[in-house]
Amino acid sequence: MRKKLFSLAIPALFVAAVVISCKKDKPLTSESNEVTTTKDGSQYTLDTLNSKVEWKGYKVFKSENTSHFGTIKFESGDVTVKDGKLESGKFVADMNSLTSVDLKDSPEDLGKLNGHLKSGDFFEVEKFPTASYEITKVTPSTEGDYNTLLDGNLTIKGITKPVQFKANVSVKEGEVSVATEPKDIKREEFGVKFQAPAENGVLKDEVTLQISVKALEKK
Repeated sequence: MRKKLFSLAIPALFVAAVVISCKKDKPLTSESNEVTTTKDGSQYTLDTLNSKVEWKGYKVFKSENTSHFGTIKFESGDVTVKDGKLESGKFVADMNSLTSVDLKDSPEDLGKLNGHLKSGDFFEVEKFPTASYEITKVTPSTEGDYNTLLDGNLTIKGITKPVQFKANVSVKEGEVSVATEPKDIKREEFGVKFQAPAENGVLKDEVTLQISVKALEKK
């Protein structure tokens, strides 16, 4: 049963790890982008009911047959709009909300997986209860399927590193939406180096992360 649990948990483990940061401890920043954005402009508050992180992790090969996927909810966040354009933003995810969507029809396996991922064996959610991504630069783009490049700082388990997302950003009356590309992140760069027993399958270093947020103008 423990081997089965490892098999279920590990791929999901590494994707979720991408979005963990420490609320109780100071981040040990190894690298970061300089923040060039400002809070000048109209303030918007994250709509936590309609915002989420989607994650996917893989075993040896990237395929639907060897992956697990799920979601993480946001705890809080805000964005600033200046002259009708996105100026800045920061999003904080609640690691206690981590769940695996592909196991939703198997309550027993889902409960074991989610509980194990949050335990001291993996993410230490009590110590690292949140995740955050802070936008440090916003650049319009006219190439490809996305209209914006977002540079920002991603913190995981006390380690902060710069991460750039392609994104579609929409600013309408009273509402801002940001939908990023699916982005591969290397978990080992953030100190997530756990390896499962070889018989359970080799785990990919890369995990895929996608952010979707909506924010409403403060009245």
